[in-house]
Amino acid sequence: MKYRVSIHPHAVKFLRTRDNETKDRLKEGLRKLQNDPLSHAVKKMKGTKGRQDLYRLRIEEYRVIFAIEDDVVYVLEIIPRGHGYKWL
Repeated sequence: MKYRVSIHPHAVKFLRTRDNETKDRLKEGLRKLQNDPLSHAVKKMKGTKGRQDLYRLRIEEYRVIFAIEDDVVYVLEIIPRGHGYKWL
């Protein structure tokens, strides 16, 4: 099953500020979510305060936070490793 990936404007803005090499690596990781958003590299996040299930994908030193609803993967945030998840 093919999933559609929808990226939040805040995550798009973050992507635009990265250098081309980093952008390419992140985009490649996001493309992989189309085919299998629950692959072995994806972890379900804990402590999301009763909201929908959130997942994270590690792409080198970045974390992609996303949710899955039907056949759509909603990318909510892309953050550098080490930054907190305070927005949850």
